Amino acid sequence: MIQRVNVPALFPPPTYSHASVVEAGTKLAFLAGAVPLDEKGAIVGEGDPVRQAEQVIANLREQLGAVGSDLAHVVATDVYVVGSEPSVLSAVWEVVEASGLSTGPHSSTLIGVACLGYTGQLVEITATAVVPEGAGS
Repeated sequence: MIQRVNVPALFPPPTYSHASVVEAGTKLAFLAGAVPLDEKGAIVGEGDPVRQAEQVIANLREQLGAVGSDLAHVVATDVYVVGSEPSVLSAVWEVVEASGLSTGPHSSTLIGVACLGYTGQLVEITATAVVPEGAGS
């Protein structure tokens, strides 16, 4: 059971919750950063943060599926975007929203950074998700 909390004393969040609470005993998956690489390890969408965000979401879906979870069970993410322009960060966030990842909504932080681990990489998303009861691992 995921309880999503918005704190009345704080600003109303546009598309995320202030906190997500998971009852003790629930199986959680802590995922490594999903990156914009294809199955051969090549960067997808070189120079295009929106295309890279789409690939990152696709890879995140694969990671979640491998542990018996899905986007709807994500409770927290950190979304890293190379850049300091709010318009670039917003464009990536639009991909996150469109993916269904923000359904719930989950707790998230959108972060502009100077660089990421792979040459040409512009986007990365780390996630924590609930693995529903009875799901395989």
